[in-house]
Amino acid sequence: MAIYASFRSIGAYAPEKILSNSDLEKMVDTTDEWIVKRTGIKERRIADEHISTSDMGAMAANIAIERSGLGKEDIDLVICATVTPDYFNMPSTACIISDKIGISNVQAFDISAACSGFVYSLTIAKAFIESGMKKNVLVIGAEKFSSIVDYTDRSTCVLFGDGAGAAVISATTDKSEAFMDIHASADGSYADFLVTPAPGSVHPANQKMLDEKLNFVQMKGNETFKLAVKTLTKDVIDILETNSIDASEIKHFIPHQANYRIIKAVGDALGMREDQVVLTVQKYGNTSAASIPMAINDIYESGRLKEGELMLLDTFGGGLTWASALIPFAGKVK
Repeated sequence: MAIYASFRSIGAYAPEKILSNSDLEKMVDTTDEWIVKRTGIKERRIADEHISTSDMGAMAANIAIERSGLGKEDIDLVICATVTPDYFNMPSTACIISDKIGISNVQAFDISAACSGFVYSLTIAKAFIESGMKKNVLVIGAEKFSSIVDYTDRSTCVLFGDGAGAAVISATTDKSEAFMDIHASADGSYADFLVTPAPGSVHPANQKMLDEKLNFVQMKGNETFKLAVKTLTKDVIDILETNSIDASEIKHFIPHQANYRIIKAVGDALGMREDQVVLTVQKYGNTSAASIPMAINDIYESGRLKEGELMLLDTFGGGLTWASALIPFAGKVK
């Protein structure tokens, strides 16, 4: 009997502290009007100093496991997608999260695919489950992006926020619950579009690194915007055509929440209705690998996401990486 991967549950955590556009007006030369017009972002969440990426990931993971109806002893793989790990670069944040939520003697590792990290992790979970190696995979996207943002750089500090999302991906023999398709790809020739230069083997940790602020995220905004719209649109068209699905059949189009203008441009190109497109960028900003699971959690908690409904995930991030997925929600509704 064939074994398939199913999207069994979702959970998320957003820090309580809100950094509004009016707060940023007092920190850098910007305005609420400019930020909203260019990005659609009105506020973002910022984790307290004592809260780490693993803390947020653990809180999201606990919710996802509880909603799955499984026990922690049933989880046999933990994957954390992050570019803001607790430590650069060991131990992995997945190992720390596992310990914090009481999972031991289970394989755990991080992946680094920036904003595409969560969907990339779904490809790994699918492969492990459908090969028969694992039965229940905990996938986490968690970011404390405020830890790598220069709050004197107005081009980046207005964009990013903190948060975490998690999902349990489980084996099923019911094909109606199965992941329909996932596409994922990358092109390292655009690596300098979105990069945190240090610390690493190119720029080791030293005083020069600090003096030149190489430990903060850097982005070529205009170039990234143009390539994101083009790539995301093509990737979604490809996955819909491959699976003979019309855009009108998608119940929930859940794009990476980086910029409202990108989301609108891609949605318009696909002919998506407003009620199909999930938007959380206005209240969370860009939370990188946490973006998509936090958005899924939003529609789950608001009652918009029902069992069996088809989700179209679409993401683009540093690497450059991109991915799209057609996945029915196989969890129980609230």
